[in-house]
Amino acid sequence: MSVLPLVFSSPLMLAALVALPAIWWLLRLTPPKPVTEAFPPLRILASVLKREETPSKSPWWLTALRMLMAALVILAIADPVVNPKVGTLSAAGPLALIIDNGWATANDWERRVRTADALITEAESADLPVSLVLTADAENDGVPGTAAAARTRLAAAAPRPLRPDRTKAVTALRTGLGDTRPGTLAFISDGIASGDDTIMRDLAGLSPQSLRRIEGSGSDAIALTGAVNEADAMRITATRLDKAAPRTIALTAFDTRGRALSNGRITFAAGETTASGTLTAPFELRNDFARIGIDGFATAGSTYLLDDGFRRRRVALLSGEARDQSQPLLSPLYYINRALAPYADLVQPTETDLAVALPQLLEQKPSMVIMADIGRLPEDTTPAMTRWIQNGGTLVRFAGPRLAAAPADDPLVPVRLRQGERALGGTLSWSEPQPLAPYPATSPFAGMPRPQGITVNRQVLAEPTADLSQRTWASLADGTPLVTVRTLGAGRIVLFHVSAEATWSNLPISGDFVEMLRRVVQLSRSGGVTSEGGAAAQAALPPYRLMNADGTLVTETRGARPLETVAGSTPVSDSEHPPGLYGSEEGFVALNLLPRDATLRPIESTNLPMPYTSEALIGSEAWSLKPALFTAALILLLVDTLVVLAMAGTFARPNRLRTAHALLAIGMIGAAAVAISPRPASAQEAPQTPIQAQVQAQAQTQAPSTQRPFNDTRPGDTEILSHLDNTHLAYVVTGESEVDRISERGLAGLTEFLTYRTTLEPGAPVGLDIAKDELSFYSLIYWPISANAEMPSAAAISRIDAYMRAGGTVLFDTRDQLSSLSSASGTSPNAERLQAILADLDIPPLEPVPTDNVLTKSFYLLSSFPGRYSGSPLWIEAQPHNDGERSERPARSGDGVSPIMITGNDLAGAWATDENGAPLLPTVPPDEMQREYAFRSGVNIMMYMLTGNYKADQVHIPALLERLGQ
Repeated sequence: MSVLPLVFSSPLMLAALVALPAIWWLLRLTPPKPVTEAFPPLRILASVLKREETPSKSPWWLTALRMLMAALVILAIADPVVNPKVGTLSAAGPLALIIDNGWATANDWERRVRTADALITEAESADLPVSLVLTADAENDGVPGTAAAARTRLAAAAPRPLRPDRTKAVTALRTGLGDTRPGTLAFISDGIASGDDTIMRDLAGLSPQSLRRIEGSGSDAIALTGAVNEADAMRITATRLDKAAPRTIALTAFDTRGRALSNGRITFAAGETTASGTLTAPFELRNDFARIGIDGFATAGSTYLLDDGFRRRRVALLSGEARDQSQPLLSPLYYINRALAPYADLVQPTETDLAVALPQLLEQKPSMVIMADIGRLPEDTTPAMTRWIQNGGTLVRFAGPRLAAAPADDPLVPVRLRQGERALGGTLSWSEPQPLAPYPATSPFAGMPRPQGITVNRQVLAEPTADLSQRTWASLADGTPLVTVRTLGAGRIVLFHVSAEATWSNLPISGDFVEMLRRVVQLSRSGGVTSEGGAAAQAALPPYRLMNADGTLVTETRGARPLETVAGSTPVSDSEHPPGLYGSEEGFVALNLLPRDATLRPIESTNLPMPYTSEALIGSEAWSLKPALFTAALILLLVDTLVVLAMAGTFARPNRLRTAHALLAIGMIGAAAVAISPRPASAQEAPQTPIQAQVQAQAQTQAPSTQRPFNDTRPGDTEILSHLDNTHLAYVVTGESEVDRISERGLAGLTEFLTYRTTLEPGAPVGLDIAKDELSFYSLIYWPISANAEMPSAAAISRIDAYMRAGGTVLFDTRDQLSSLSSASGTSPNAERLQAILADLDIPPLEPVPTDNVLTKSFYLLSSFPGRYSGSPLWIEAQPHNDGERSERPARSGDGVSPIMITGNDLAGAWATDENGAPLLPTVPPDEMQREYAFRSGVNIMMYMLTGNYKADQVHIPALLERLGQ
């Protein structure tokens, strides 16, 4: 039931409305005065016999106008009053008031107070006790008292930035009333259901004589429930209570100083309670957002606080392998890109040289750096990376062949690693792939579902230490760590003991991988410069800034308790933990009023055991409609007068002379405007500004040169084009004339052999200064190792490392029959120099060329790769294999080409010929067939470089053709 807030002070005057039909009849008989027209020949008409004329009836619309005027006068005399204060309280018991003072009452709190005060005043007039409880207060006394005491409590009440706890309030009211049955129970509600809200049924259970529900319109009940910092904008989610009509609200983002940074809109369609909108701003500006507010609303629900967790991080990605566009699924960064793109701003270097790329990335102040299978960093970059981590950066590393071959004392890994890796079929192997164990409670992954279907068949192992379990965020079922961490200064180093692509584990293609990376990103600090830990690392966070009912942050904590943070769970605001910021100035967590994706819905009030009346909040005061009705009647009277005058012809005689004068004046003004308007000057007549004159002079000066052909060449372009027109073999210039001469003649001899034996016709060999020359033009670089040559600089070695990472291959030749790469057996000076060079290169594990490798069959069928000597094996990147079966090796990026080859057989010495094609150096022992096989080795190496694993794939052609039915 509902009560209309409108009464008549003189309701008997409404009986005059029955006289409206009589008024209608009288008005129909009183038409307006006929129009009088002057006619000159009146004397002629005067002699005509006059006939008696009767007036015509009044027009219906004029009659209706006068009827409406009469009705307004009658209603005004009856004196209708809006928002009357009438005595409606039951005298059978005390007045019980339960008032919502939660977040949704902030906008119309004064009206709620006046409504409650009117009820208290009425109870005071009837000498009734009053019981008052507030649903958002922590403590309530529901014992009935005097009206004066209730008015005092009402004056001290204020809206709270909380959701109302109506169950607790009803319990306090029931306890205070005891066995007393309330006469009138008035519920001044905000209209919003709270959880499984049964408030109306609970109130009906108190058995009042009269149950009244009083609430506002609900149009101000709008709240923000979520914010997601997406790739190009921040998406805001909102919910509303009144969903009848479409509505658009305006949003504004503010920084910590209250300055507006961005604006946006959210549009609700008719019938929808939730909607979302975006705040578009650059990445750096969005990271300065501190709170989001709804324009025109000042409530705790219309304000959404943001902390460091909402800031979109910048993540730098580095890979130990070249990006292979033709095989993206094999790229170490492919799954990382897909997992982090919705949550972070990803940046990748434009340079393959880590000595150049890493400082460039750190200058962009990333929050996190991810390195996929990078074993060694350039020596000059390690201190910069260490300082970045100590200042708050997060380094995430993924294992791989290069990391497995890296030194065990690497300072940028969280735990000490064992050399090599653990794989199926190896000495440290499983009988079957290992699943993941449940995540530890101390891990940031805690709260995630237990991983199902994720297995690991290869990993790098950590050396057992006393604190290994404390550094472990995830582990396998057998207890070996999968993800480890170490704190370094204000930052941390995280290591995934598997590769970033799906060759070692199917973790990268699982949903857990996305969630794990997202949580690690959220742990990182924005900009990589803030102190580690902050608010997110503490277990209990003290209140720092709390929100009041108007959505403003204040320093007063009002006895709020510290916020307990539990990994994997989101805290919820309540009376002990009101919305606000918890932590300290160095770092804090934002606690908002409503949980993510909450919705506002009306209070359920159907199927109650007793009837109730539904009322609206009273206005500012009771006010009479009599003045408005009399004013409307007066306006209608003026309209009626104008109509009668118009029908009598008062306005039917326009002054034609005045009209002609007006038209003439308008024409003269228009002609004058056209006459005085400036006419456009031609190009010759327009005056030139100094800048225009200077531009014109430069154009005239340069006019003759524009007729010449455009030339955009740069110094060195001719040399570059000469190296691009054909395939060239390249060698490293050591500075020793004899070594360089043999290298040049050796590659010239191999070039001639390739020309006559294959369809490849390379150009002349090219000597390279690895510190200056462009290396990317050459697929293979031959490097003769000489202990007497000058040691390459760190920058030159870094350029070689970038060249290998970009897909190139370096063939190192110690020319001393090197048989092992270990320091124990590598006793020659050239071998020691090679070890010094390799110590600064990020290389994968090596192995002698297997018998089934594509190098043994890329052109010739070979079992060894001799040069001047035949005692040294040819070392290449070790290829992983499953269960010891080399025929079933997994696919690899880079087309399967090894980035490094090492031999000691002096290949260039065997290939070297003079101008007549005669060998320059003899083989050891002298054997021309060994020289022939040396040339064939060179051919196989070149074909391997140019075709990759193409030859190896040919073994699958019969099966593919059979499957295709050919």
